[in-house]
Amino acid sequence: MDNRPIGVFDSGLGGLSVWRSLREALPCESLLYLGDGKNCPYGSRSADEIRRFSVEAVRCLLDNGCKLIVVACNTATAVAVKYLREMYADIQFVGLEPAVKPACLTTRSGVVGVLATARSLEGELFLRTSSLYADKVKILKAVGEGFVEAVENNAEDSHETETLVRRVLEPMLDAGADRIVLGCTHYPFLRTLMERIIGSRDVEVLDSGAAVARRTALLLEQSGLCADEGHTAEYVFMTFADEDYRRRLEGKAFAKEKTEL
Repeated sequence: MDNRPIGVFDSGLGGLSVWRSLREALPCESLLYLGDGKNCPYGSRSADEIRRFSVEAVRCLLDNGCKLIVVACNTATAVAVKYLREMYADIQFVGLEPAVKPACLTTRSGVVGVLATARSLEGELFLRTSSLYADKVKILKAVGEGFVEAVENNAEDSHETETLVRRVLEPMLDAGADRIVLGCTHYPFLRTLMERIIGSRDVEVLDSGAAVARRTALLLEQSGLCADEGHTAEYVFMTFADEDYRRRLEGKAFAKEKTEL
């Protein structure tokens, strides 16, 4: 048994969508979330910058006693997770892969839309998975321009954000997509808006949060790193930005359940 925290990092607020899945699936596990904030967004950064930011995040999490690292950022996974695994060979890493496989396996129309950052769409994981289904499924790709910034500014419900999302999503729907894959951890915070735009169409929106939680649980068990069954989980939030941003991380992490109370 190992009651040390799981480390989770992202460029900013987006990885909290994965954090929520981890918290729900692993209620006895403590979570230390690092939202960079200072260098967000990563999607338009150079590969060297993304690797440097990722190493800084991992060092911080390990310095704070984390036993396993979840890279809760599609861009960082695409660009840096292989590098991180080589650099920290004794640490287990869980990366993200857009839910292209389940989308392609369940589509009825034969058309799948993928929304992601430019770096994620260029990543080896996405390209390899997409190539497996390219002869059977039409995969439409688009960069969610302004999506990350909208979530970072808590502007998910604004008219401006709806315009941005409609501009990208509606052409996919018009082309027959019945599966929309969210390939950036910020994008699930726009799910409600997307579902409103989708309306009565028989379209499913998929993200990777639940799959990441399942993979994390498996690695913990295989490595003997699970927390005690009765352990009271602790949730800590850190950032490379300022205290106001750290408070925003904590607030957004629990915002959904506060709304439900």
